[in-house]
Amino acid sequence: MLRGPRAVLRPLRADDVGVLAAIAAEPSVARWWRDVPEAELRAKAAGEDGVTAFAVEVEGTVVGMLQFYEELEQDYRHAGIDLFLATSAQGRGLGREALSLVVEHLFSDLGHHRITIDPAADNDRAIRCYEAVGFRTVGVMHAYERGPDGTFHDGLLMELVRVSPG
Repeated sequence: MLRGPRAVLRPLRADDVGVLAAIAAEPSVARWWRDVPEAELRAKAAGEDGVTAFAVEVEGTVVGMLQFYEELEQDYRHAGIDLFLATSAQGRGLGREALSLVVEHLFSDLGHHRITIDPAADNDRAIRCYEAVGFRTVGVMHAYERGPDGTFHDGLLMELVRVSPG
């Protein structure tokens, strides 16, 4: 469990699935995450999909999900993060707080030196949040992912490096 001044990140549980599926279906979330099937959320809660998933709580209420994956091959070692928050939790600095908690965990506790995140290139709010935590743009990934409209959209590759490689 990771605790900040307002946000708590705790391991995802099966009883979080319905709440998170409803949050993922909110237009301000679905625009960027598309469909998040309950079966996928159940697999995350059971630890079956290769990611470490946390429920983001504020005052005991689940307001989102943050997950990370780890590349453990020593020559390519890094971690990647994904995050979504309920519409009611957006614009309050909670994303920045949750990201800061997991970034510190990945660097200090798990020994990573590099973390990536890959928002949609036109998701300005997310990009500002990630920049505030220290992520910097590496480049644009053209036609990176299919959007809800069926067309491919660009993604932005961002990274945060704690120490110089090499």
